[in-house]
Amino acid sequence: MMRLPGLAALLLLPLLLAACAPRLQEIGPPVDAPRIVENDGHDDALHMPDGVDLPLRVWEPWDRPAEAVILALHGFNDYSRGFAAPGKGMARRGFFFYAYDQRGFGLAPQRGIWAGEEQMRDDLRVAARLIKARHPDLPLFLLGESMGGAVIMTAAVSDDPPVADGLILAAPAIWGWQTLSPLARGITEAAAHIIPWVTVVPTGLNLQASSNRAALRELTRDPLVIKATRIDTALGLVDLMTAAFTAASKLEKPRWLLLFGEREAILDRGAVNEALPNFRNLPPEQGRVAIYPRGYHLLLRDFEQYTVYDDIAAWIRDPEAPLPSRADERGAAKSIN
Repeated sequence: MMRLPGLAALLLLPLLLAACAPRLQEIGPPVDAPRIVENDGHDDALHMPDGVDLPLRVWEPWDRPAEAVILALHGFNDYSRGFAAPGKGMARRGFFFYAYDQRGFGLAPQRGIWAGEEQMRDDLRVAARLIKARHPDLPLFLLGESMGGAVIMTAAVSDDPPVADGLILAAPAIWGWQTLSPLARGITEAAAHIIPWVTVVPTGLNLQASSNRAALRELTRDPLVIKATRIDTALGLVDLMTAAFTAASKLEKPRWLLLFGEREAILDRGAVNEALPNFRNLPPEQGRVAIYPRGYHLLLRDFEQYTVYDDIAAWIRDPEAPLPSRADERGAAKSIN
């Protein structure tokens, strides 16, 4: 028979778990019309319906008329500055390139606190509408790196997809609960409810995110790149990745280009290989898978970045033509090893 103290603890456990529920950002009601805020002639923020400003960076083509517009979403714990290289690279190839700090990251409000999947998708919908309205005569493409790719994928298969003429998914985060053990899920969920405020810093891991060590050093030294992650924020990320894994088999429109590196070391390779058939089983005219033999997780910042930029530009111009690098030939059947 259970003693009274043990019984009392068991009865109080649900209350303790509820009191320490994972924290989400506090989002206010709509109070304003969304718009692009300009500072001294330069774009510096997306003003959202709840009155929050999300920092915005823009790279413009300078030597030719623009062919299209790209709106980019950054990865987990990163922010819009991470797109400096691809922003310049794609602008040089004739494309407007926009990137904003998603809520909880960079200089956006409530840094380090998870905003919630639906809020992140809502922000994307608003951002896409604003940027499309600024460039009504140019096609708009959504580019997502890692977590940003997961946001775009889940938004694209939702009942209210963002306006877009195409999706560019650079190593999208598709490592969800479907590919994790029940024990890992139980430990993560319990920690997120019992000690959600505790932060974790990956240590002792030899995981290479890019072949470009200068870019990796910059990430390490940048004070706006989050180094310690709240457990409840990590839980929110895994939930998002779970939804993205499911979305892989539903990406019927718009057309998409999926990019992975064979040297992927941040996402679980088994999870990626498990998801790849879901993309490949979609109609071939709908999407293209490209795999780069020397590519890492941060494909857009690798030493092979210019090859990736050329492929993206070529695909935007003609989605039916082979990619210049022929990475789509590897992507048609090969897994990442």
